[in-house]
Amino acid sequence: MNGSGEVSRRAALGIGVAWAVAACGSNGNNASTDNDPLAVATDAYVFGYPLVLMDATRASGGPVNRFVHADSLPTPADRMVVRMNLDTLYSQAWLDLASEPLVLQVPAMDGGRYWLMQLLDAWSNTAHNPSSVRPRTQPPFTYLLTGPGWSGTVPAGVTHLPLPTNTVWLIGRVQVNGHDDLAAVRAIQDKLKLAPLSAWQANPDAATPGLTLGAATKKSSPARDVAAMTGPAFFAKMCALLPANQPATADQPAMRRFASIGIAPGATPTADPAILNAAAQAAKQRITDYHDPTARNVNGWSCHTGLGSYGTNYPLRAATAAVGLGANLAEDALYPRLDAVADTNGTPRRFRLHFPAGGLPPVDAFWSLTAYDADSFLIANPADIYAVGHQPPIRTNPDGSTDIVVQHADPGPAVPRGNWLPIPATGKFSLTLRLYAPKPEAANGTWRPPTLDTTT
Repeated sequence: MNGSGEVSRRAALGIGVAWAVAACGSNGNNASTDNDPLAVATDAYVFGYPLVLMDATRASGGPVNRFVHADSLPTPADRMVVRMNLDTLYSQAWLDLASEPLVLQVPAMDGGRYWLMQLLDAWSNTAHNPSSVRPRTQPPFTYLLTGPGWSGTVPAGVTHLPLPTNTVWLIGRVQVNGHDDLAAVRAIQDKLKLAPLSAWQANPDAATPGLTLGAATKKSSPARDVAAMTGPAFFAKMCALLPANQPATADQPAMRRFASIGIAPGATPTADPAILNAAAQAAKQRITDYHDPTARNVNGWSCHTGLGSYGTNYPLRAATAAVGLGANLAEDALYPRLDAVADTNGTPRRFRLHFPAGGLPPVDAFWSLTAYDADSFLIANPADIYAVGHQPPIRTNPDGSTDIVVQHADPGPAVPRGNWLPIPATGKFSLTLRLYAPKPEAANGTWRPPTLDTTT
């Protein structure tokens, strides 16, 4: 929230932190054939974890079918959620399409301002992602969101976005260019519209006004709530959610296997509670320990590109949900991460990122670089600089290359404000590159983020 900021703002919106490495996939699956009840239940937990977590997040995310808007940027004092961004303001809504479709309208935005309206199904897959780069229609950008099995007439001038589940999480992001731009973005948020189709047809200006963050959300931790559930409670909740959120056709082999111990839509698990508890513990450890075999390390940066839509790769889906619920598709945003230590035996180190001419992050929107402390929070500093690249903008060298100084001490007037990223004097820290609307070369490995070099 990526991101996203990402929120006390983002925590209250329920948006998970962009996965620590989410940027530079995997295509595995959960096709185990072991029919031992413990093995079946363990796999079922991994399979169902995103569904149960999404439901817990929905319960803390504000009223149904109504936007909730973040209205300020994060500071180092915000400690509710890690790795917040200073690039976008979030507008989220939990949708219920069971009774009728909803119309979503995004206003025209001047100045090439980036926006993204990410639509996730109940299983945490990104089903649609209209954006300023790929709007799929003309302004005002108007979309009809329909649930499974809907049949009807799509109004003229409206783009149809069918969803595979009736429960949908809409995560909207709008570019914000620093504190002076907040009022302009808030005005855009006020023009975002959500309305039932029938109300829209009666009055195209119909929409329920959005709410600001603090007035709409509950202070809770969905991930902790789910982790605290006993095995029987988790599987009972999973079975209760399945009728309204049917798995995909490709999931049917797994569902047939789970049904052997009573894990099915509307059913009651038949396995012994002790087995279900043991399965929950084993599955939670499996999710924590999961490593994407296709993840890449590029010049010290952790890079993933297979997030956002998972098919039958249930372990990746669960592991991503655990640390980055709401992860974007690679075509919308990438988040390479680099970890380092700020000192040598107590002496602060000085670092530099050198981008050759033409080597800045390739994007169709914009990019930023943010520093975090050992706990993944923004780093307090007298200059009030927490990110560079986007705001404040950087300055290139005469030869077209770009240097970003990464160090604790102020480098002085020789380094432009936008080319210095403060870090702690000592201890661990990390950097996150955010690429919004990245170009193909950012995802396919043609472009490589530079090494973080130590300077004298």
